[in-house]
Amino acid sequence: MAAKEGKTLMFGCRGNRETVKPPNGGKTAIIGYSGSGKSTLAKYLGKKYQVPVLHLDQVHWLPGWRERERLESAEIVGRFLDENEFWVIDGNYSAMEYERRMAEADRIIFLKFNRFACLSRAFHRYFCNRGRTRKSMTEGCPEKMDLEFIWWILHEGRTGRQKKKYRAVQEKYGKKLTVIRNQRELDFIVKL
Repeated sequence: MAAKEGKTLMFGCRGNRETVKPPNGGKTAIIGYSGSGKSTLAKYLGKKYQVPVLHLDQVHWLPGWRERERLESAEIVGRFLDENEFWVIDGNYSAMEYERRMAEADRIIFLKFNRFACLSRAFHRYFCNRGRTRKSMTEGCPEKMDLEFIWWILHEGRTGRQKKKYRAVQEKYGKKLTVIRNQRELDFIVKL
């Protein structure tokens, strides 16, 4: 599939490499489906470009898998954006300055892996972190895998509403959007 009017870089197609690799590390927003590797990519890019990383799962969740109040979450993200010239932020969370993150980002990376790849990656993450809290999650939220999360990965996280939100990002911010559909494409971006 070719990129529409050169706006969105889809791997396997010609596109603007600057969308993939911004100058000075820049501001990178990573969005995508659960289990696609957003936090892992954020950690990698933060280290590579020496910029602060904000994992939105750490903002959203309180110890014991309790959800933080939306207003407080938005305030935390807003402060992070205000205090950092360059950054990497991973996560979707519409209530956490979503529009501002997308608008201010120099590049947006959408991890659009298929549902079965995401489920496989989530199981791998679970087995690697079973009984422990992963580094991109709030302390006191040990890695878990339950039917609710499996259903979210396979269905609820891919509803028409979710897809519409991603399409809106593509239409509004296509010039700075990179869509990654599989591991091969992700390996390519990591090598840049």
